[in-house]
Amino acid sequence: MQHDFWTLSATALAQGIREGSFSSEEVVEAHISRIQEVNPTLNAVVATRFEEARSEAREADRLVQQLPAEELPLFHGVPCTIKECFALTGMPNCSGLVSRKNYRSTEDAITVQRWRKAGAIPLGVTNTSELCMWMESRNYVYGRTNNPYNPAHIVGGSSGGEGAIVGAGASPFGLGSDIGGSIRMPAFFNGVFGHKPTGGLVPGTGQFPIAMPAAHRYLCTGPLTRRAEDLMPLLRLIAGDDGVDKGIRPISLGDPASVRLEELEVLVVYGNGRQKVSRELLEAQRKAADFLANSGARVREVQFDKLRYSLELWSSMLGSAQDGLSFRSMMGRPKMTQLLWQCVLWCFRASPHTLPALVLGVLEELEKLLPGHMEKMCRLGEELRQELHEAMGDNGVLLYPPYVSVAPRHYKPLLPPFNWVYTAILNVMQFPVTQVPLGLNPKGLPLGVQVVGLDGMDHRTIAVALALEQEFGGWQFPEQL
Repeated sequence: MQHDFWTLSATALAQGIREGSFSSEEVVEAHISRIQEVNPTLNAVVATRFEEARSEAREADRLVQQLPAEELPLFHGVPCTIKECFALTGMPNCSGLVSRKNYRSTEDAITVQRWRKAGAIPLGVTNTSELCMWMESRNYVYGRTNNPYNPAHIVGGSSGGEGAIVGAGASPFGLGSDIGGSIRMPAFFNGVFGHKPTGGLVPGTGQFPIAMPAAHRYLCTGPLTRRAEDLMPLLRLIAGDDGVDKGIRPISLGDPASVRLEELEVLVVYGNGRQKVSRELLEAQRKAADFLANSGARVREVQFDKLRYSLELWSSMLGSAQDGLSFRSMMGRPKMTQLLWQCVLWCFRASPHTLPALVLGVLEELEKLLPGHMEKMCRLGEELRQELHEAMGDNGVLLYPPYVSVAPRHYKPLLPPFNWVYTAILNVMQFPVTQVPLGLNPKGLPLGVQVVGLDGMDHRTIAVALALEQEFGGWQFPEQL
């Protein structure tokens, strides 16, 4: 039964708890056991609240005995994990920044509040990259997180701890954030589902670091799950205005069950014309497209020339929206001389900062020397958004690679360092994107594809994810771990 708890969806677990088929305490204990089993290898969960979770599970079981099943909240008694950048009462909230390592949250982030109100029981917080701005989840506070399918490979970032622990079967779902692919890359590399919502759908209040208000629609909060059926109910719970996040806009979410595959227009884009995608990933994407075509969807291959400039578009549009807030200021090094000195110290292994964070701080300053170029790229980005919008039309989705290859080995993403643009460009487009697993390659590493939709059409990308899961099997439990 314990193994079943490690593979069931959160929806199925909640139903079993409500019906009395098993207890919340059993489910919570099973996931604690799995974390204790795999975390020495993965280093995904960096701080735990096991005793508090056990107590909350016992209280959940007491309520099952006292209340009718229909009065219990949606995910009553179901365990989960939370990315460490979100405030969770009593837990650390430093995002891998050494100067903040002793900070403890005194309240929950709004999205954490909403999930806990729906009955979810957090087991702990998970690792990130330093200040959530690199695709390897490694920092000098918690160390490095490893992939459940092969520990020699990366988990992605910055929600890499979430991707790894959900992929390992040790958490049914987790909370992640995404400003350049930080939900979707970890979901892809760890073989699970991840959803980056429409920009402005979910408030980001209570996370560190936080973007400036103008960039809030680029920084998205969303779920990572082992089963696709959990994506929409979890998203509905955290969506909507909180009275604080000024980037929230009124969006009415649809129902995935209303989506008919035979009515879909599916655009297939096999690359951006700049960063070459591996043959096995393209083949997996092609199989997904063929399945949708055989299901009645109208499928056509297209190319958008402006995608070649994904790096420039993302960095310029994000930089202009940050309105003067610099990454190096968040590092605690507001002056360029301070940052350069840290680069020198890093060469002697004496800096508290990781190399990707230092490089990003330097590149950020260099970009400001070309304001005319930034303005041009922002205009080009708006043109690309309009082109994509018109191409998808009223019933469209787009299939797009999540990266250039399956999860690479540790440190390999440093050279070349910009292959993450396959996810990043979609943040500044503000479109909803669901990352979908498509089985494993011959070496046992996850394959996958991004399903992109128009603003507010989150239910459509999730509907496609549900169909692809049924056809290709979705997440696969890593038996070798």
